[in-house]
Amino acid sequence: MYYILYELYPIIPETFIAGSSCILLIYGVFFSLSKGKPLLIKNIGFLSLQVAVLSFVLSFSQEFYFIAIWKDCMINDYFTQDTKYILILFFILWGYLTFSYNISEKINSFEYWILKLLSLLAILLILQANDLLFIYLVIELQSLVFYILASFKRTSEFSTESGLKYFVLGAFSSALLLFGISLIYALTGLTNLSDLSKFLTGILMEDILLSTGIFSGLILILGSLLFKLSAAPFHMWSPDVYEGSPTSVTAFFSIMPKLPILSLFYRFLIFSFHDFINIWSIILLVSVFLSILVGTLSAFSQKKWKRFFSYSSITHVGFFLLAMLLGDMESISNSIFYVIIYLSTMLSIFSIILSIRFFNYNYHYQTRYLNEINNLSKINPTIAIMFSIILFSMAGVPPLAGFFAKFFVLLCALQAGAVGISIFIVLMSCIACFYYIKLIKMMYFNTRVRWSISYPINKSNALILSINFIFLLILFYEIEFFSIITHWISLAFLN
Repeated sequence: MYYILYELYPIIPETFIAGSSCILLIYGVFFSLSKGKPLLIKNIGFLSLQVAVLSFVLSFSQEFYFIAIWKDCMINDYFTQDTKYILILFFILWGYLTFSYNISEKINSFEYWILKLLSLLAILLILQANDLLFIYLVIELQSLVFYILASFKRTSEFSTESGLKYFVLGAFSSALLLFGISLIYALTGLTNLSDLSKFLTGILMEDILLSTGIFSGLILILGSLLFKLSAAPFHMWSPDVYEGSPTSVTAFFSIMPKLPILSLFYRFLIFSFHDFINIWSIILLVSVFLSILVGTLSAFSQKKWKRFFSYSSITHVGFFLLAMLLGDMESISNSIFYVIIYLSTMLSIFSIILSIRFFNYNYHYQTRYLNEINNLSKINPTIAIMFSIILFSMAGVPPLAGFFAKFFVLLCALQAGAVGISIFIVLMSCIACFYYIKLIKMMYFNTRVRWSISYPINKSNALILSINFIFLLILFYEIEFFSIITHWISLAFLN
C-alpha cells in the first residue's frame, strides 16, 4: 500500500486530470444525448478550467521530493516541479482567453475541452519522462490529441487538410523516433536515460558498429524531436497546420508544446548524450541556421496572421536551440528564460488577434489577414499602442523583455565559440525588424479601403492582454529575480 502511494504521490495532478477527463466525458455524453438537453459546451468549458486550476493548486501544495518512479520511467526533480507550475498556469490563461472565441465561433462539441485536458496530461507526463519507450508513448498521446484538434472544424476543408497533413507527417516523425530508439536499445540494451548517461559517459567508440549505430539512433531521434518542435528543415507542416486549425487551437499549438519538447532535448542531449556534444551541437547549429533563415525570410511574403506567426515561431525555435550549445546548466537556464518570454509574448499576440473582430453587412468575422489592422490606431488606439510595444519586444528592442531574452541566448552562443552564427543571427534579427515595423506602419499610417464596425474587446481578453503586457514591459526592473528562478529550475541538470 505504501509503495503504491509512493509511486502515485509525484503524479497526483496528472491523476486528477486523467480522472476528471473521464468523468467529464461521461457527463457530456449523458447530458448531450438526453432529450431536450443542449450540448454543454459552456458548462464543460468552465469545469475544465476548474480542473486546471485545482491541478495547479494540487501541484503547488505538494512537498518536493527527488523521486524516480514507475521503474525509473518517470522522474520528479526541480525542473519538472517548477515547469509544471508554468505550463498549468499558461493553460489556465489560454483557456480563459479562448473561452469567448469558442462560443462566438460555435465550437459546440464538448469533446473539445476534454481533448485539451488530455493534451495537458500528455504535456505534464512528457516533462517527467525518463525512459525512451515512455517518451515515445507520451509523445504519441500528445500527437493523437493534436491531430484531432487540428481537424476539429469538420465543416472546413482547410481544417481537414491540416489535420490530415499533420497526421501523415507526424506518423513519419514517430517512425523515425521509434527507429532511433530501437537502434540504441539493440546496441546498448538500455532505454532508461539515467542508465544511458552512465553507460555513455567516457565510453570509447572503438567498435565501428557500436559507434555508427549510436550516432544513427541519436540523429534519428533528434530529427523526430526537431519535427515536433517545428524547427527547420522539419518545419513544412507548421504553416499549413497553423492556418487550417481554429484560432484557439493555433494559439494552443504556439504556446503549450514548446517547453515539454525542449525538456526532452535537455534530458536526452545534455543529460544522457553529453559526451557526444561535438556531434549534436553541429546538428543543432545547422537547424538554428536554417530555422532563423527560413523563418525570417518566409515571414516577409505572408499575408495571413497564422502563417505569419508560424514562421515567426520557427525563428524563435532557432533561438531555443541556440541556447543549448554550451551543454551546461547555463544553457538550460537561458533557454528556459527565452521560452517563458516567448510564451507570454504569444499569449499577448493571440489575445490581440482574438480581440479584433469586425461587423460588416449583417455578419461578423474574425481577422485573418494582416492588412485588416490598417488604421487600427483610430479604430482602437489602446490595442494599437500595446500591439506596437509587443512587436518591438519580439524584434528585440531594449529595454523590453524580448531584448534580454535574445541577449542571454547570444551570450551563451558566444561563450560556446559560435561567433559566426551569432553575427548571422544579429543580421537576421535586424532584417526581421522590418516586417515588425511594417505592421506598426499599417496600424498608424495605412488607410482602410472599406470601414467596418469593430467589436469592443471583452473582459477576458483585456485581462490576459494586460497581465502579459505589464510582464513584458517591466521585466527589466526585476531581470535578476527572473534569472534566479530560471537558474533554480535548471538545477536538476547540474552535473
